[in-house]
Parts: sequence; structure tokens; C-alpha cells
Amino acid sequence: MNSKKSLKKQTGNQINNSGEKKFSEEPGKSEQPDRFERSAVDLNCKPDCYGDIKTVFPMGETNLRETPHYCRYKCLHKTDCLKNALLTSKGRGVEEELLKRGTKAGTIGFFERWSRKKQLNRLRSK
Repeated sequence: MNSKKSLKKQTGNQINNSGEKKFSEEPGKSEQPDRFERSAVDLNCKPDCYGDIKTVFPMGETNLRETPHYCRYKCLHKTDCLKNALLTSKGRGVEEELLKRGTKAGTIGFFERWSRKKQLNRLRSK
């Protein structure tokens, strides 16, 4: 019995009578939900940052775009939000960034680059 109590003190976990571990919440985690918490009630309510390319897919320290931690793990709308952000005029600039990087690295050939640029110009004219 002492070993169970010492294990609880060391790890913060509880062991029930059947010997299974129950994990306690992370330290510092509050009981109140934040605006990104997953809940069935809030599926139709979108956060203020929805579809904003600078918020949901900002340029990182290494000059590559990254999805922020709060979007990646806590937001219910992350996929639709990122898709909508990439469909905006600012989002099309991301595709142009990819073309420039691919051309410099030599991973995109002439015809593929030409085809993608043509496709982007068609989307811009719509």
C-alpha cells in the first residue's frame, strides 16, 4: 500500500483498486474552457482568426510557414480555416512562395513552373 501512495506522490497519478492508473491533469491547466476547446456546442461558432492567413499560417523564424500550436492542437476548425485562408488573395501568395523556393532549389522544372504560374494567373483573374 505504501508503494501506491509513494507512486501517487511522485507522479501525480492515482491508482484505483484494480491497479489501473488514472492520470491527473497537467499542472497549471485551468478548469475553464478556452476559446479553442473542443465542444459540440461551439461547432458553428468560428473564432475571430478564422481564415486569416497571417494568424493561422504565419511565417516562422526559419522563413517557412508554420501552423501555430493553438491552431494545430486545440481548434475545431483548423482544416477548413486553413483551406479558406489559402483561397484568399493573400493565401495565393503562399503558392507563389512555394514556386519561388522550388525553382531556387531545382525541384520544380520549367514546364511545371509554367503550368502552376498559368493556373495562379487564371485564379487571380476570376
